[in-house]
Amino acid sequence: MKLGTLKSAKSLDGELCVVSRDLKTAVKATQFAPSLREAMEKWSDIEADLKKLYNDLNEGKAAGAFPVNEQDFHSALPRTWLFADGSAFIYHIKLVRKARNAPLPETLTTVPLMYQGECGQFLASTEDIPQRDFSHGTDFEGEVGVITDFVPMGVTPEEALKHIKLFVLINDVSLRGLIPEELAGGFGFFQSKPSSALSPFAVTADELGDGYREGRIQLPLDVTYNGEFFGKANAGAMHFHFGQLIAHAAKTRNLPAGALIGSGTVSNEDHANGSSCLAEKRMIEQIETGAIKTQFMKSGDTIEMKMFNSKNENIFGRIAQKVKAVR
Repeated sequence: MKLGTLKSAKSLDGELCVVSRDLKTAVKATQFAPSLREAMEKWSDIEADLKKLYNDLNEGKAAGAFPVNEQDFHSALPRTWLFADGSAFIYHIKLVRKARNAPLPETLTTVPLMYQGECGQFLASTEDIPQRDFSHGTDFEGEVGVITDFVPMGVTPEEALKHIKLFVLINDVSLRGLIPEELAGGFGFFQSKPSSALSPFAVTADELGDGYREGRIQLPLDVTYNGEFFGKANAGAMHFHFGQLIAHAAKTRNLPAGALIGSGTVSNEDHANGSSCLAEKRMIEQIETGAIKTQFMKSGDTIEMKMFNSKNENIFGRIAQKVKAVR
């Protein structure tokens, strides 16, 4: 099943839609829940109804179906109660720590890194990335993420996997120039992590087919920067699986329905796969050539992220954003 959120002048949460498997048509599902955020709060009660509507839409039998125009859609989840972003790709951690001459944590392979990000105003998947000061070092970070139902405090990693209901792509926007000073104060991130964007469509596990196993999405994330290939790192290289990330987040609290858990920047040790963020590419350049060539984003730069299944079908739609200078 694929779900999306139509933009709405009446609500910051938008309007819940079911989207066809080929991403060409959609139909409102507000009779079951006004928004995706609210749908997560009563998922067990409405999942069957949403699935029936999805099947009807794919068979051309859904009343009120309309063509999908990506500009009409917000991020799949425009806002929610919690965005907890992990850093489950060990190679990425090693590169970015090296870039700022920071030591690796002693618990690198045993305890997930995680921060609590902005969750009250995700950018739409085609919305400009605003930047008022380019000395801040604007960067994109391609990630995969999951949306959960209610998760009880103290859940085990194995039980946590059962609470995953939907999957999304994430562009976790970072301001690299602000990160070192914030972290040096011992209390970051905050200013260095502005609003992120999600893919326009969220999907259930069955839409991933054999691309989801062992608590990981085992598919490459296609990243195109300024119209050119930038990366195709496989998301299956996560050291910590999503159950472990969820359990880490829920160690001392319940997680509300609609919680978003991010994987951290998708990263592979094989440099032929490219990268999913500029900071990583810059560090690889430093290692391989002794000099950094790639600059951080400037006004007008574009970033696009997509993921395809084994049949070369677009799963989540696309994140397609441009950097815009603002005052």
